[in-house]
Amino acid sequence: MTTVKHHVKDLSLAPLGKQRIEWAELEMPVLRLIRQRFEREKPLKGVRLSACLHITTETANLARTLVAGGADVVLCASNPLSTQDDVAASLVVDYGIPVFAIKGEDNATYYSHIKAALDHQPHITMDDGADLVSTLHKERQELIPNIIGGTEETTTGVIRLRAMEKEGALRFPILAVNDAMTKHLFDNRYGTGQSTMDGIIRATNVLIAGKTVVVAGYGWCSRGIAMRARGLGANVIITEVDPLRALEAVMDGYRVMPMLDAAVEGDIFVTSTGNTSVIDAPHFERMKDGAIVCNSGHFNVEIDIPALEAMSVSRRTVRPFVEEFRLKDGRRIYLLGEGRLINLAAAEGHPASVMDMSFANQALGAEYMYKNAATLEKRVYKVPEEIDREIARLKLIAMGVRIDQLTEEQQAYLSSWKEGT
Repeated sequence: MTTVKHHVKDLSLAPLGKQRIEWAELEMPVLRLIRQRFEREKPLKGVRLSACLHITTETANLARTLVAGGADVVLCASNPLSTQDDVAASLVVDYGIPVFAIKGEDNATYYSHIKAALDHQPHITMDDGADLVSTLHKERQELIPNIIGGTEETTTGVIRLRAMEKEGALRFPILAVNDAMTKHLFDNRYGTGQSTMDGIIRATNVLIAGKTVVVAGYGWCSRGIAMRARGLGANVIITEVDPLRALEAVMDGYRVMPMLDAAVEGDIFVTSTGNTSVIDAPHFERMKDGAIVCNSGHFNVEIDIPALEAMSVSRRTVRPFVEEFRLKDGRRIYLLGEGRLINLAAAEGHPASVMDMSFANQALGAEYMYKNAATLEKRVYKVPEEIDREIARLKLIAMGVRIDQLTEEQQAYLSSWKEGT
């Protein structure tokens, strides 16, 4: 039995988890290259790092990279339904990394795991949704003087952290990994797009072709969902509050309308906005019998589940991750994955090849934070452009893709104001 601190479902699942971690590693060449350098240079030696992330095969390879760099890492889950229990077990048994995460954990257990990660007294935090940072600022302020900085993985977390910065509440610097071009242009769009449709199909086994899919929002995640739904043959409707994004959706060939209008037409509804009550009682009242509703945003507040409960006369689970709510007039509405991230609740999350870039940003972001924290202010920073471009360069090399180089003449032309028409 291991002596590594942990709270996972079943350590006997470790062999399967290790196989899947190794499989994911095959699709993460950039992170492998970073790990090789980290093993030589140990840029994070002596750093205690607490990470609140989705405990998946891809995250396991990030954790291995951080440990290779010398970091003392503890992991907890950033969502109650996203943990892959076999991966959690393998991290403890095979890699000696403390993990506090169980798929399906209740709210009390979820926050007890966050507190266990904070008991590590981290120097650096690594978040996916800002729960570590917000818990630190609310409940564990005595730990803040030892923290040099943190990184944040997702849009929702960056929104929360920028709100903290605006109010003057943020007490250490944060690197917004989500805002890196090699993260949101690829992970959010291609990763979320594919994995969300994967989760819907695994949960329901419905044919997407011919269905009307309503996608709430047209940020990078929603663009990916809309693109993949259309690719599967769906008729896609976009709802938006931002006129520029709505205009872009129209120019991309989608129908755009308010959610109240879309509610009448939709067969499948997917929220991915980072906001609350995007689908609520007035929308449920207009939905057709058999409508499927799910969320791909970080928190389970985008769908007003209490309102749906209040409107219903019965509620039952009809398939794994599928709940049927029968309304008073007999209509049935199906909620997937308890309104949590459907791509992680019912599927495996983003493919490893796209998380390769996102987690390369996390690893290099932690290194950057450790080296530069003394000069950084208590605010949210973008990932430096040189890190972004280096990750893109390494990814292209790994994919066997070659690109052109500027000649000296071209470089001179682009840097001069004297050249005219």
